[in-house]
Amino acid sequence: MNLDVPSLTVTGDGPGTIVMCHGWPDTHHLWDAQVAHFAPRWRCARFTWPGFDVSAPGPAVGHRLDDLVDTLAGVVDRVSPDRPVVLMLHDWGCLFGITYAMRHPQRVSHVVLLDVGDVVSGTYRRSLTAKAIAMTLGYQLWLALAWSLGGTLGDRMTRWMAGQLRAPVMKTAPERVGHRQNYPYHMMWFRSHGGLHGAAAPRMACPTFFAWGERKPFMFHSGEWVQALSADPRNRAMAFPTGHWIMQQAPEALHAALDAWLPAP
Repeated sequence: MNLDVPSLTVTGDGPGTIVMCHGWPDTHHLWDAQVAHFAPRWRCARFTWPGFDVSAPGPAVGHRLDDLVDTLAGVVDRVSPDRPVVLMLHDWGCLFGITYAMRHPQRVSHVVLLDVGDVVSGTYRRSLTAKAIAMTLGYQLWLALAWSLGGTLGDRMTRWMAGQLRAPVMKTAPERVGHRQNYPYHMMWFRSHGGLHGAAAPRMACPTFFAWGERKPFMFHSGEWVQALSADPRNRAMAFPTGHWIMQQAPEALHAALDAWLPAP
């Protein structure tokens, strides 16, 4: 089990625990506003996925999906050994976190998915237009190539693409972005490190909150999946007038929606 998570921090001392998992091209700093909001009532645990700390010494290293799921399992067991947790997930964190929740349903009470839904399902793939497919291939293969090239060139390619995609971190801390973070795209397209074998579309048994940003050229979910999700009255699905990074582009609105949906800790 991969427990090398030196970035793991826990803030707050409430009875319930929220575990926050970021995606590309971010680190645990993505959740600063959410920790400030929820920590007075919840214990907020966050960490940086292995390989996403570009300041770490050594060469770029890829990671298997099972190792990433085990990393999350170790975090959950460490911060909340006796009670299930709320998972708050974004981007690649959604895919890794969903896989964990489906393998360990007894350890998760609620799931918050931010902007990424059933991306590994056939329903989602069939929902994509030709333009969306071309755009997806363009940015994801670029990032996979940047990971392969590595070094200064790989970093420059990654930061350029992050800027094109308007990642907020490029305005606040571009030094935190680099080619090391791109291995999930290499896993996806070139099946390195076992590929994404074992990942599945979300079918969680627990209540699920799904939020997506409307101001994007294409979506990371299918309408059919949202309809199925919304059929369960325990769940909630809602759009926000933002791009991909809802938690940073509309934090107050997101917090209000989550406060209304989450149970009292």
